[in-house]
Amino acid sequence: MVAHVDLGPGKSSQFVSRLILLVVALTLLPHAAAAQGGIPRTQPIVATADSDTTISISKPVVATGERGFFGRMGGSALGQLYSKGGIVMHPLLLCAILGLVLIVERLWTLSRARVNTRRLMVEVTQTLRTEGPDAALQLCQRTRGPIAAIMHAGLVRADRGPEAVEKAIASAGAIEMAHLERGLLALASVSNVAPLLGFLGTVTGMIAAFAAIAAAEQVSAKLVAKGIEEALITTAAGLMIAVPVSAFYSYFVLQIDRFVLEMEEASADLVDELMDLERPKGPAGRPPIMRG
Repeated sequence: MVAHVDLGPGKSSQFVSRLILLVVALTLLPHAAAAQGGIPRTQPIVATADSDTTISISKPVVATGERGFFGRMGGSALGQLYSKGGIVMHPLLLCAILGLVLIVERLWTLSRARVNTRRLMVEVTQTLRTEGPDAALQLCQRTRGPIAAIMHAGLVRADRGPEAVEKAIASAGAIEMAHLERGLLALASVSNVAPLLGFLGTVTGMIAAFAAIAAAEQVSAKLVAKGIEEALITTAAGLMIAVPVSAFYSYFVLQIDRFVLEMEEASADLVDELMDLERPKGPAGRPPIMRG
C-alpha cells in the first residue's frame, strides 16, 4: 500500500468542504442583510394642522450605523455593479466562488506535497545501505508527499525483485498523479464557462436595450444606457474571473509536471540502488571478477 501521511484524500476533502461552506455563508450574508435592511427606528415628524394643534407621526427609519459590514457592502459601488449586471451575475458569482475554493485547495495540497527530493533520496539511500529496507521504509512512511509515497510502494516490494518494485512504483505513481491533478478539470471548466456567461450577459443586455428602444416613442441615449451597462458589466465580470483562474491553472500544470519528473528520477534511482544491493559483492566491496 502507498503511505499518505499528511496528504490523505479525507483531510483534503474535509478542508475543501469546510472552505466551500465558509465562502457560501459569506456570500449569503450580504443578501440577508440587504433583505432585512437594518434595524428600524421611529423618528417623530411634527405636522401642524392649524395654529393651535400639532400632530406627531412616527416614521420608521433605518439607522445607517447599525447596518453592519455586509449591509454597507450591499450599498457600495461593487454591490451596485452586481445589481446592475442582471441575472447573469448570479452564475458568475458561483463560478468565482468555485474557482477561489479550487485555487486555495490546490495551493494548499501542492504546498504540502513539496519536499526536497534530492535530500530525501540521499537519506533513503544511506538508510537502505546501512540499516536495510525496513528502516528506509519507515523513513518514507514518516515523510509526506508523492515522492515518498512511490518510494514506500517500491520498498514494500523490495523482496520480490526489481520487476515487482517497478510495477509497484508505476501503480503508486498513477495514484499520486490522480491526487495531484484532482480539481484541475473543474478549474479549467470555470475558466472556459466564465467568459461565456459574460458574453451571455452581453446578449441579454443588448436585448433589453433594443426592447427599450422598441417600446419607447422617442429614442434617447439614456433609454438604452441600462441595457448597454448590463452588457459591459457582465462581460468584464466574466473576463475578471477567467483570467486569474486560467493563470493559476497553468501554474498548477507546471508544478505537477515538475512532480512527475521528480517521481521518475526518484523511482529510477531507487530501482538502481536495490539492484546494486542484490548484486553479489567481492571481498573489497566490489562485484567479483569473472575469470575464464
